[in-house]
Amino acid sequence: MKWISKNKKPLIVVIIIMVVIAGILDIKYEGLFFQILPESIQTYLADFFK
Repeated sequence: MKWISKNKKPLIVVIIIMVVIAGILDIKYEGLFFQILPESIQTYLADFFK
């Protein structure tokens, strides 16, 4: 736990990068987050990632 308290900034950056990558993959493979979006946005994103 001492390592986490000393290195909060790099840990937060890694977590943010992982969330962004997960979001991009969710949109690319039309996952749960993608299905929640309105249909007009879904169409735009589906065309953008194809």
